[in-house]
Amino acid sequence: MRERHASQGARRAREFEAFVAGAAGRLLHAATLLTAEPPGANPRARRLLTLALSHTYASWDRLRGEDPYDRTRQYLAVRFARGAWHQYGGLGRSRPSPDSVLARLTPQERLILVLRMYEGVAEEQTAALLGLPAERVGVICARATATLLHPPRGPAPADVREVAPS
Repeated sequence: MRERHASQGARRAREFEAFVAGAAGRLLHAATLLTAEPPGANPRARRLLTLALSHTYASWDRLRGEDPYDRTRQYLAVRFARGAWHQYGGLGRSRPSPDSVLARLTPQERLILVLRMYEGVAEEQTAALLGLPAERVGVICARATATLLHPPRGPAPADVREVAPS
């Protein structure tokens, strides 16, 4: 009996390791986009990914035909939403890097934009995951995209009139 459990545990570990080897890079990039941290210095994104992967590993045997990538992405999104929308609780209290283009967006806008544009999740699936109407997801995604494509301009330069030498 023990040998069978050990064999199943080893198989489970190999399957999970193969999944992580194939998916961790993309998931880390998604987490980094969510936290708006620089790619080289992303401790909150790494912590978020670790939580999502540990959750996936804990439920590995119960996936039964479900895509582990989708499950991990869902947990990543939900965990980010809980932490970010509640004053970054659980992910640290730091704010996004001001150097990041995505820092201009609210956490909700970043989450929807990453799910829709980077991950390619359908509007209806994103809405169901976040508990929002699909129309609201569309509006938020459009607003976030517009913010990124048309950043606010800085203050207008002062009207400096050259004085012609007399």
